[in-house]
Amino acid sequence: MKQIPLDLSADRPQSFETIIAGRNQELLQRLQQLLVGPDRASHTVSASTDRFLYLWAESGVGKSSLLQAIAREVGQHARLIGASAAEPEFDYTTQVSHYLIDDVDQLPEPTQVAAFNLFNQIREQGGWLISTGKLPPTRLEMREDLRTRLGWGLIYQVHDLSDDEKIAALLHAALARGMEVPLGVLQYMLTHYRRDMPSLSRMLDALDRYSLATKRAITLPLLRELIQQESEQQ
Repeated sequence: MKQIPLDLSADRPQSFETIIAGRNQELLQRLQQLLVGPDRASHTVSASTDRFLYLWAESGVGKSSLLQAIAREVGQHARLIGASAAEPEFDYTTQVSHYLIDDVDQLPEPTQVAAFNLFNQIREQGGWLISTGKLPPTRLEMREDLRTRLGWGLIYQVHDLSDDEKIAALLHAALARGMEVPLGVLQYMLTHYRRDMPSLSRMLDALDRYSLATKRAITLPLLRELIQQESEQQ
């Protein structure tokens, strides 16, 4: 069997059109309400804690995808900050309306201080701060001042999708890409591959590329070959 290089590390850019809400309908509606013009976002001075959101869930549920969707919708006025970010990325500017901190609970001590200062500046001068972590604020092991700030705003648990919702999400993504994927292939993927949506979405992308490269229809044997190749390359 010819080996074809696989790339199962890159995530497809997320948008609210590609996200299946499941039990997160209220959260998605709230996030979409934040997608207003940059003038309102960066210049409205208010101490309202509604402008601070904290999303928590275990890994693989979709917290990062939500931040990516916001960043895509807001564009240049959003700043997506990861746990390995340097301190300057936490500098406040009115050119940024939406600060999005992913895995805030993984920030090292110096950037926890920078995040705390950013929180205070947003509170005083305007904007929104949306952060994510694995646990609710009361259970986070981090600087007390930042942990307390995270608990000031709105707190949402991001719920995982059911198996049926994951299948629906994969079918929706496949149709959007013009892929013809039998239901049995998706069911097999869900039961014989990693179950988190980021991994399933990456496998769907890889399956699309593999089908085109081999000029074969997407079938269960093709998926099995691909899973076997990934196992051999790891």
